[in-house]
Amino acid sequence: MTTTITIANQKGGVGKTTIAVNLAHGLVQRGKRVLLVDFDPQGQCATILGLKPESGTFNLLVAESPLPQVIRSTDRKNLFVVLGDRKTATAQTVLNVQRTPINFTHQKLVGPAADDKIDYIVIDTSPSVGELQEQALWAADGVLIPCAVDYLATDGVFNIAVTLKRIHDEFKWQGRILGILPTFYDAITRESRATLKDLQNRFSGLLLPAIHRATVLRECAVEGKTIFELAPESRAAQQYNELVDFVLNWSKSPR
Repeated sequence: MTTTITIANQKGGVGKTTIAVNLAHGLVQRGKRVLLVDFDPQGQCATILGLKPESGTFNLLVAESPLPQVIRSTDRKNLFVVLGDRKTATAQTVLNVQRTPINFTHQKLVGPAADDKIDYIVIDTSPSVGELQEQALWAADGVLIPCAVDYLATDGVFNIAVTLKRIHDEFKWQGRILGILPTFYDAITRESRATLKDLQNRFSGLLLPAIHRATVLRECAVEGKTIFELAPESRAAQQYNELVDFVLNWSKSPR
Protein backbone atom coordinates (compact mmCIF):
# COMPACT_ATOMS: atom_id res chain seq x y z
CA MET A 1 0.00 0.00 0.00
CA THR A 2 1.22 3.48 -0.87
CA THR A 3 1.33 6.04 1.96
CA THR A 4 1.10 9.70 0.97
CA ILE A 5 2.64 12.37 3.20
CA THR A 6 2.14 16.07 2.49
CA ILE A 7 4.47 18.67 4.00
CA ALA A 8 2.49 21.88 4.51
CA ASN A 9 2.32 25.16 6.34
CA GLN A 10 0.71 28.39 5.17
CA LYS A 11 3.70 30.31 6.51
CA GLY A 12 6.91 30.46 4.49
CA GLY A 13 10.45 29.95 5.69
CA VAL A 14 9.77 26.93 7.90
CA GLY A 15 11.94 24.39 6.09
CA LYS A 16 9.29 22.45 4.14
CA THR A 17 11.50 21.58 1.19
CA THR A 18 14.48 20.56 3.33
CA ILE A 19 12.17 18.26 5.29
CA ALA A 20 10.52 16.80 2.19
CA VAL A 21 13.81 15.97 0.47
CA ASN A 22 15.56 14.54 3.52
CA LEU A 23 12.52 12.57 4.65
CA ALA A 24 12.18 11.08 1.17
CA HIS A 25 15.85 10.11 0.99
CA GLY A 26 15.79 8.79 4.55
CA LEU A 27 12.90 6.49 3.66
CA VAL A 28 14.81 5.29 0.62
CA GLN A 29 17.76 4.41 2.84
CA ARG A 30 15.40 2.16 4.82
CA GLY A 31 14.65 0.16 1.70
CA LYS A 32 11.51 1.98 0.56
CA ARG A 33 10.59 3.10 -2.95
CA VAL A 34 9.73 6.79 -2.68
CA LEU A 35 8.25 9.39 -5.03
CA LEU A 36 9.01 13.02 -4.14
CA VAL A 37 6.58 15.49 -5.73
CA ASP A 38 7.31 19.23 -5.85
CA PHE A 39 4.20 21.42 -5.73
CA ASP A 40 6.18 24.60 -4.97
CA PRO A 41 6.80 27.02 -7.89
CA GLN A 42 10.29 27.70 -6.53
CA GLY A 43 11.31 24.22 -7.67
CA GLN A 44 13.81 23.81 -4.86
CA CYS A 45 13.46 20.05 -4.49
CA ALA A 46 15.46 19.82 -7.70
CA THR A 47 18.12 22.19 -6.36
CA ILE A 48 18.67 20.25 -3.14
CA LEU A 49 19.00 17.03 -5.12
CA GLY A 50 21.44 18.56 -7.59
CA LEU A 51 18.92 18.43 -10.45
CA LYS A 52 17.46 21.02 -12.81
CA PRO A 53 13.89 22.21 -12.20
CA GLU A 54 11.37 21.17 -14.84
CA SER A 55 7.65 21.40 -15.48
CA GLY A 56 6.68 17.94 -14.26
CA THR A 57 3.96 19.12 -11.90
CA PHE A 58 2.43 21.41 -14.54
CA ASN A 59 2.47 18.64 -17.13
CA LEU A 60 0.88 16.18 -14.70
CA LEU A 61 -1.95 18.44 -13.55
CA VAL A 62 -2.62 20.78 -16.48
CA ALA A 63 -1.32 19.05 -19.61
CA GLU A 64 -2.64 15.86 -17.96
CA SER A 65 0.38 13.80 -18.89
CA PRO A 66 0.24 10.39 -17.19
CA LEU A 67 2.53 9.93 -14.20
CA PRO A 68 5.00 7.62 -16.01
CA GLN A 69 5.73 10.44 -18.48
CA VAL A 70 6.66 13.03 -15.84
CA ILE A 71 8.31 10.88 -13.22
CA ARG A 72 12.11 11.00 -13.17
CA SER A 73 14.66 8.70 -11.60
CA THR A 74 17.56 10.13 -9.62
CA ASP A 75 21.05 8.86 -8.91
CA ARG A 76 19.70 7.69 -5.55
CA LYS A 77 18.37 4.18 -5.98
CA ASN A 78 14.57 3.96 -5.48
CA LEU A 79 14.14 7.73 -5.16
CA PHE A 80 11.94 9.12 -7.92
CA VAL A 81 10.75 12.68 -8.48
CA VAL A 82 8.11 14.80 -10.15
CA LEU A 83 9.84 18.15 -10.34
CA GLY A 84 8.39 21.66 -10.39
CA ASP A 85 9.33 25.08 -11.67
CA ARG A 86 7.67 28.46 -12.22
CA LYS A 87 4.96 26.87 -14.34
CA THR A 88 3.66 25.26 -11.16
CA ALA A 89 2.20 28.68 -10.30
CA THR A 90 0.27 28.51 -13.58
CA ALA A 91 -1.03 25.10 -12.56
CA GLN A 92 -2.31 26.66 -9.35
CA THR A 93 -4.17 29.33 -11.34
CA VAL A 94 -5.65 26.86 -13.80
CA LEU A 95 -6.90 24.55 -11.06
CA ASN A 96 -8.50 27.52 -9.29
CA VAL A 97 -10.25 28.73 -12.44
CA GLN A 98 -11.42 25.29 -13.51
CA ARG A 99 -12.56 24.39 -10.00
CA THR A 100 -10.99 20.99 -10.43
CA PRO A 101 -12.41 18.29 -8.12
CA ILE A 102 -10.46 18.06 -4.88
CA ASN A 103 -9.58 14.42 -5.52
CA PHE A 104 -7.95 15.19 -8.90
CA THR A 105 -4.37 15.17 -7.60
CA HIS A 106 -5.03 12.00 -5.64
CA GLN A 107 -6.25 10.29 -8.80
CA LYS A 108 -3.28 11.48 -10.85
CA LEU A 109 -0.71 10.40 -8.28
CA VAL A 110 -1.72 7.69 -5.88
CA GLY A 111 -3.20 5.02 -8.12
CA PRO A 112 -0.41 5.16 -10.73
CA ALA A 113 2.26 5.29 -7.99
CA ALA A 114 0.77 2.22 -6.33
CA ASP A 115 0.87 0.44 -9.69
CA ASP A 116 4.59 1.25 -9.81
CA LYS A 117 5.00 -0.24 -6.31
CA ILE A 118 5.88 3.09 -4.69
CA ASP A 119 5.82 2.76 -0.89
CA TYR A 120 5.69 6.48 -0.04
CA ILE A 121 4.72 9.65 -1.85
CA VAL A 122 6.14 12.80 -0.23
CA ILE A 123 4.58 16.05 -1.46
CA ASP A 124 6.27 19.40 -0.90
CA THR A 125 3.87 22.37 -1.05
CA SER A 126 4.17 26.13 -1.29
CA PRO A 127 3.03 28.40 1.56
CA SER A 128 0.35 30.00 -0.63
CA VAL A 129 -3.25 29.08 0.04
CA GLY A 130 -5.14 27.72 -2.93
CA GLU A 131 -6.48 24.78 -4.89
CA LEU A 132 -3.11 23.13 -5.40
CA GLN A 133 -2.30 23.05 -1.69
CA GLU A 134 -5.79 21.85 -0.79
CA GLN A 135 -5.57 19.02 -3.31
CA ALA A 136 -2.17 18.01 -1.93
CA LEU A 137 -3.65 17.98 1.57
CA TRP A 138 -6.68 15.96 0.53
CA ALA A 139 -4.42 13.41 -1.18
CA ALA A 140 -2.47 12.87 2.05
CA ASP A 141 -2.78 10.01 4.47
CA GLY A 142 -0.75 12.14 6.86
CA VAL A 143 0.10 15.86 6.93
CA LEU A 144 3.39 16.90 8.48
CA ILE A 145 3.35 20.54 9.59
CA PRO A 146 6.79 22.16 9.98
CA CYS A 147 6.83 25.11 12.34
CA ALA A 148 9.80 27.44 12.66
CA VAL A 149 10.50 28.14 16.32
CA ASP A 150 10.17 31.92 16.16
CA TYR A 151 7.74 34.74 16.86
CA LEU A 152 4.14 34.00 15.80
CA ALA A 153 5.15 30.42 14.96
CA THR A 154 1.75 29.07 15.92
CA ASP A 155 -0.09 31.20 13.36
CA GLY A 156 0.84 28.97 10.43
CA VAL A 157 -0.04 25.84 12.40
CA PHE A 158 -3.49 27.15 13.30
CA ASN A 159 -4.12 28.25 9.71
CA ILE A 160 -3.28 24.87 8.21
CA ALA A 161 -5.32 23.15 10.95
CA VAL A 162 -8.34 25.27 9.97
CA THR A 163 -7.86 24.29 6.33
CA LEU A 164 -7.62 20.60 7.25
CA LYS A 165 -10.81 20.79 9.32
CA ARG A 166 -12.62 22.43 6.43
CA ILE A 167 -11.60 19.84 3.84
CA HIS A 168 -12.50 17.14 6.36
CA ASP A 169 -15.95 18.62 6.93
CA GLU A 170 -16.69 19.63 3.31
CA PHE A 171 -14.86 16.95 1.34
CA LYS A 172 -14.63 14.03 3.78
CA TRP A 173 -10.84 14.00 4.01
CA GLN A 174 -9.82 10.71 5.62
CA GLY A 175 -6.23 11.57 6.55
CA ARG A 176 -4.68 12.69 9.82
CA ILE A 177 -2.17 15.21 11.08
CA LEU A 178 1.01 13.18 11.24
CA GLY A 179 2.67 15.68 13.55
CA ILE A 180 3.90 19.22 14.09
CA LEU A 181 7.66 19.48 13.56
CA PRO A 182 9.53 22.39 15.18
CA THR A 183 12.35 23.63 12.95
CA PHE A 184 15.32 26.00 13.28
CA TYR A 185 15.42 25.40 17.02
CA ASP A 186 18.30 27.09 18.85
CA ALA A 187 18.53 26.22 22.53
CA ILE A 188 20.77 29.23 23.17
CA THR A 189 18.16 31.86 22.33
CA ARG A 190 15.38 32.80 24.70
CA GLU A 191 12.91 33.18 21.81
CA SER A 192 13.46 29.59 20.65
CA ARG A 193 13.06 28.17 24.13
CA ALA A 194 9.94 30.20 24.85
CA THR A 195 8.34 29.39 21.50
CA LEU A 196 9.03 25.67 21.85
CA LYS A 197 7.46 25.73 25.31
CA ASP A 198 4.40 27.49 23.88
CA LEU A 199 4.13 24.84 21.15
CA GLN A 200 4.39 22.09 23.75
CA ASN A 201 1.57 23.67 25.75
CA ARG A 202 -0.68 24.10 22.72
CA PHE A 203 0.04 20.96 20.74
CA SER A 204 1.54 18.49 23.20
CA GLY A 205 -0.12 15.45 21.64
CA LEU A 206 1.12 16.26 18.14
CA LEU A 207 4.51 17.88 18.70
CA LEU A 208 7.55 15.99 17.39
CA PRO A 209 11.16 16.39 18.54
CA ALA A 210 12.65 19.61 17.17
CA ILE A 211 15.07 19.88 14.27
CA HIS A 212 17.88 22.18 15.42
CA ARG A 213 19.18 25.07 13.36
CA ALA A 214 22.27 23.78 11.53
CA THR A 215 24.59 25.39 9.00
CA VAL A 216 25.13 22.01 7.37
CA LEU A 217 21.50 21.92 6.23
CA ARG A 218 22.08 25.12 4.24
CA GLU A 219 25.27 23.62 2.84
CA CYS A 220 23.27 20.64 1.55
CA ALA A 221 21.39 22.86 -0.90
CA VAL A 222 24.63 24.38 -2.17
CA GLU A 223 26.17 20.94 -2.69
CA GLY A 224 23.05 19.35 -4.18
CA LYS A 225 23.09 16.63 -1.53
CA THR A 226 20.86 15.42 1.28
CA ILE A 227 21.99 15.47 4.90
CA PHE A 228 22.58 11.72 4.71
CA GLU A 229 25.06 12.24 1.87
CA LEU A 230 26.84 15.37 3.06
CA ALA A 231 27.03 14.83 6.81
CA PRO A 232 25.69 11.39 7.78
CA GLU A 233 27.25 11.54 11.26
CA SER A 234 25.92 14.99 12.13
CA ARG A 235 23.28 15.83 14.72
CA ALA A 236 21.01 16.97 11.87
CA ALA A 237 21.26 13.56 10.21
CA GLN A 238 20.47 11.88 13.53
CA GLN A 239 17.39 14.07 13.97
CA TYR A 240 16.19 13.31 10.46
CA ASN A 241 16.73 9.61 11.09
CA GLU A 242 14.47 9.96 14.12
CA LEU A 243 11.85 11.60 11.90
CA VAL A 244 12.12 8.71 9.44
CA ASP A 245 11.67 6.24 12.30
CA PHE A 246 8.56 8.09 13.41
CA VAL A 247 7.06 8.09 9.92
CA LEU A 248 7.73 4.38 9.45
CA ASN A 249 6.09 3.54 12.77
CA TRP A 250 3.19 5.92 12.14
CA SER A 251 2.41 4.40 8.76
CA LYS A 252 2.11 0.96 10.39
CA SER A 253 -0.50 2.17 12.87
CA PRO A 254 -4.25 1.70 12.25
CA ARG A 255 -5.95 4.52 10.36
